[in-house]
Parts: sequence; structure tokens; C-alpha cells
Amino acid sequence: MSQPKYQIITFGCQMNKSDSERLAALLQSIGFAETDKTDSADLVLINTCSVRQTAEDRVWGLLRKLAKIKERKPGLMVGITGCLPGRDKDGAIKKKLPATVDFYFPIHEMVQLPRWIFGLRPELQGPTADLSVGKGEEYADYLKITPSYGNNFQAYIPIQTGCNNFCTYCVVPFARGLEKNRPTADIMSDVRERARAGAVEIILLGQTVNSYQAPDAENFSAHNPFKNHFAALLWEVNQVPGIKRLHFTAPHPREFDDEVIEAMALPAHLNFLHLPVQSGDNEVLRRMNRKHTVEDFEDAIRRVREKIPNIALGTDLIVGFCGETPEQFEKTVKLFQRVKFDMSYHAMYSQRSGTAAAKAFKDDVSPEEKRRRWDVIQELLIKTVLELNQKYVGQSVSVLVERCEEAIHHEKAEKMCYGFSRELKLSRFPGDESLVGKIVDVKINKADKWLLEGEYVQTA
Repeated sequence: MSQPKYQIITFGCQMNKSDSERLAALLQSIGFAETDKTDSADLVLINTCSVRQTAEDRVWGLLRKLAKIKERKPGLMVGITGCLPGRDKDGAIKKKLPATVDFYFPIHEMVQLPRWIFGLRPELQGPTADLSVGKGEEYADYLKITPSYGNNFQAYIPIQTGCNNFCTYCVVPFARGLEKNRPTADIMSDVRERARAGAVEIILLGQTVNSYQAPDAENFSAHNPFKNHFAALLWEVNQVPGIKRLHFTAPHPREFDDEVIEAMALPAHLNFLHLPVQSGDNEVLRRMNRKHTVEDFEDAIRRVREKIPNIALGTDLIVGFCGETPEQFEKTVKLFQRVKFDMSYHAMYSQRSGTAAAKAFKDDVSPEEKRRRWDVIQELLIKTVLELNQKYVGQSVSVLVERCEEAIHHEKAEKMCYGFSRELKLSRFPGDESLVGKIVDVKINKADKWLLEGEYVQTA
């Protein structure tokens, strides 16, 4: 019998991508091989996102396609994990699922997947299957599964799961539970292991990373200068040989103290900060239960820029939240103009069942008005980024090369390398695959809104 194959389809954030890397490792440990072709798969797992309705709608559309494939391939197993089953506490969503779905589980239950798979299709169990995975205390925490990383030069490292903030629009505390911080020893073990494997970039993940509280603070170095546990963790990662680039997502303005800013000025940290604000109006923020004000946010930005003057800034925004008036939206526009963000992930408010906003407020901004407001922010972002990017022309930026592929350059096909600068600006230049995974200097000669273009600077 040929080796069974799996396909993982991931929606949503970097945390979901990291979870999918663990799912992949788990499946490989029981003898499955990865495929990117659904028709070749014995198992298709959909790692879902529930942040917005559009994300869930994509899952239902995918299930309809899988149902047609399953008609001609009855042995195909289909599983749904991630935020959708995580937030389905009363089983109401599960009742709507088509018979196509064989497995439906929150992400922390992935350790049970081998048992479920071989219970349904025992003939797939081969002699190399490691059935110790999912048994005993070692795997009670799915984060102890070593991921199958996408490459050897960068790694997503979760430092916490869940959230205690209960923003009224957000399903995360329901989908992932309350905040749970990983031991520092486990985090640093992951970082050191990836550094030994050749990683030069580490991305720390969590819902509010700067609220991190180490359950084993005694494992911080005696020479660590910081009392704030998140700042102390940043310092520890900076000490690991080989780690040249470090960043994190996503912090909360309320927890953004001066020690975190001090740690961000350490050598490995990228020249970028993503700090979600969500709205530029304090009354809207109060209804969102964000627990910070516009003034708090701008004070954090001011302190960051005092310490790191040329830092690039990103944020998250929600337009059309319950009761948001045109005047309140205009305050968000003014905030954007004052701060001058390099990136914004802005979304039209989408009511999520089970959240406080769905229970307490009316979704009273029309879809047309939400779209108009989204367009205003998008146009402002494009204008702002195009303006900000011009300062890179004639300058050299440090780029971690992630891929090389054929592209049109100067009106002809040419092999181009792509990667992100320390400001997380997508950059490209003529080069070849030998540069993938390396950090190189690129002299920028053209700056568009989403792309910096230049030439590889050979260094001695």
C-alpha cells in the first residue's frame, strides 16, 4: 500500500500557521506524507479562523467542494479544527456541518488525531506510525509537539495561547480559552533548537504577547536586566547565537511599558512594531472593551519613537463597529494621519455570535457605509505608505531572502529574490536560489507602495 497523504488548509493568523506546523509534524510521525493536491490526499484538515464571518464563509465553500471530491473518493477523511470548533461551545455549528466532515475538534485536541484516524481507517496504519504521540503527560500540551517548520531560517514560536481581555467583538477567548503562558524553559528550548538548525529569525506569537508572565521566572538568566517578563524574554532571545532578527505579534497598548521598549532596542529586534488600536474614538474603544484610550495609544507610540526614531509602525482597525458615527470614524482617520502607519490591517465589523457585542449592541452601520469607511482607510494607507517608502530610495536595507522566482523586471523575465527588510517592507532584487535564507544588503532604487526594488550589495 502506498504511503497515506495529508493536506492542511490554513486560514487566519500566524498562530494558526504555527498550529498547522504542529499538525503536520503529528501526521508525519504516524506515517503520512504531505501533498498540495486535494485529489491525492487521504486526509484534508482545515485549520479555521473565526475572526470575521467572511473567514467562516470560506470554510463552508471549501466543504462544498470537498463533498464533490468525496463522492468519487469515499475514503477521503475531512477534519475541521482551529477557531470554529474552538468557539462552538454549545455544538450549534457542529449541527450544521455536512456529513462530509469526519473530525471536528479544537486545536488543543490535535493529540487525539492519530487515534481517530486509525479508528476510521485502520488499514492506513503503517509499521512506522509513532502511536506514542497523543498518549501520556508529555503530549497533554499540544505545544510540546515539535513543529514541522516551513523552512530552516525562520520560526514562529508561540509564547502564550488564549486571551483574558474579552474585547466585545472578539471570539478568541471563546475559541482559544483564557490566557495560558508557556514556560520560559520551553520557549527558549524551541529558540535554541531552531538556531542550531540554522534559523536567523524568530517570531514570538501570542494574543497579547506583552502581558506574558513566565510561570518559571527562575529560569531567566541571573544577568537579565529586566523585571518585566516579556522584556526579559526578549533579552533572553537576543542572547542566542545565530538569531539576527526578532519580532513579535501582537502586543496590547495597555501593557506597553518602558522596559518592553528598551528591550525592543536590542540588536536582534526588527525596526518594526505592530500595535493594534482598533479605533480612534474613546467611546468606541469603551464599547469595544479595549481597556485603553486613544491617548494611551499615542503615548506608547511617542515613547517608542523617542527610543527608536525610525521605527515602522503597523496597526489593526475595525470600521463600522456598533454605533460608530461618522464623526467617530473621522477621529480614526485623524489618528491615522497623525501616526502615519506603514501598515494597517483594517476590517469591516463583523458580528460574531456569542460575543458581548452581539448580545449588547445593534450592528447598525450599513454594509455600504462600512465599505465606504474601509475604502477611506485603504486610500489613506496607500497614500501614506507610498510617501513613507520614498525615504528608502538610495539607501541600503537589510533583507532576509525568503524565495526566488521568475518575474518581469525592466520589461524582461528575470530571476528575482524576495524578502522583508528590518522594517518588514517587502523587497526584491535580481538574484538566485543560493541567497534564500540569507540576510543580504539591498540598495533600493525604486519604492512603490507595497514593494521596494533594488540591487544586491556584495559585501566583503
